[in-house]
Amino acid sequence: MTRARVALLSLVTATSVLAATPAQGAVTWIVKGAGFGHGVGMGAYGAYGYGLHGAGYRQILGHYYRGIGVRPMAQPPQVRVLLTVSPGDIAFSHATVACGRSLDPARSYRAHRRGSSVRLLSSGGKLLGRCGARLHAQGRQTIRIAGVGLYRGGLEAVPSGSSGGALNVVNRLDVNSYVRGSLPGEVPPEWPLATLKAFAVAIRSIALSTDVGGEGFELYADTRTQVYGGVKLESARTDRAVRATRNEVAMYRGAVAQTTYFSSSGGRTESGFLGAPDVPYLQSVADPYDYYSPLHRWTFRFSQAEMNARLGPYLKGGLRRILVTKRGDSPRIDYAKLIGTRGTTTIRGDTLAQALGLYDRWAYFTERSSRRAARR
Repeated sequence: MTRARVALLSLVTATSVLAATPAQGAVTWIVKGAGFGHGVGMGAYGAYGYGLHGAGYRQILGHYYRGIGVRPMAQPPQVRVLLTVSPGDIAFSHATVACGRSLDPARSYRAHRRGSSVRLLSSGGKLLGRCGARLHAQGRQTIRIAGVGLYRGGLEAVPSGSSGGALNVVNRLDVNSYVRGSLPGEVPPEWPLATLKAFAVAIRSIALSTDVGGEGFELYADTRTQVYGGVKLESARTDRAVRATRNEVAMYRGAVAQTTYFSSSGGRTESGFLGAPDVPYLQSVADPYDYYSPLHRWTFRFSQAEMNARLGPYLKGGLRRILVTKRGDSPRIDYAKLIGTRGTTTIRGDTLAQALGLYDRWAYFTERSSRRAARR
């Protein structure tokens, strides 16, 4: 789910990570850190390294998710993914049936909201069918949704909100087809095949263990769950990994595991999410190949004025000191105190990292001036 996915890996480059240039002044804050993302579960660059060095996909999964087993399902379940919210009618083609009516796949049709129900219209607006609480349109293999794209499975149009003409545009398809349209958006297709297979299982497991409770859908098509782009994202190499792991999921004590993952660990993963209940299979482990990541180590520099401005909503007065009071099983910050000129406040590590625009909450702070340098 959202917490399972951060940052499109293929967009990470090895360019300079100096995010802020200090203004002229007496004090400079230097932040040295490691990793990119939440740090829980499978580190993508570490998994890349394991695949590069000959590990199999089950071995990779077993390293990052302790105590899980990889098992095949008898039948691939269906998943529902929200693609977008349309303010009005949804035009679609390639459909052979909708609302119990046979359609010509060469023609275009429209889903139209009327109150709390949905109607099937011709492209010219002629009423073809009353569909009830949702319209379900299915093609032979794919369906094209105007302005959105080409997708496997079918289209479901579901009223969004209590009034107006808005419709949730939902792609309903089997989970293996979903992984085909998600895997190339999460990891580069040229990565080792074992790594791609490990991610295929992890993505499939996330899809089946997540329910965002939406109106007619369980999954988002972006980083709130996992990146999903349908047919346009598919590639031959990632399709091979999906076929090789068809129907396979990570299981823990009879249930599908929520196999969260992220970009770069900095060398060690974290045990669960800050403030969340402990999950037995999401424990801190060494990640020896994370050095392949361009964000394995990074540095930011801020002036005193920049620190005051970025931390202003959480700070009393001007910043004097950052005191880390608790770190996780990796060096990631759980909690810290912001000592200001007018008092002290406590801040969560993830809030601190977000406020400063850091890549991760694995961070150390050094305050440098003409008279002193102090590491926090």
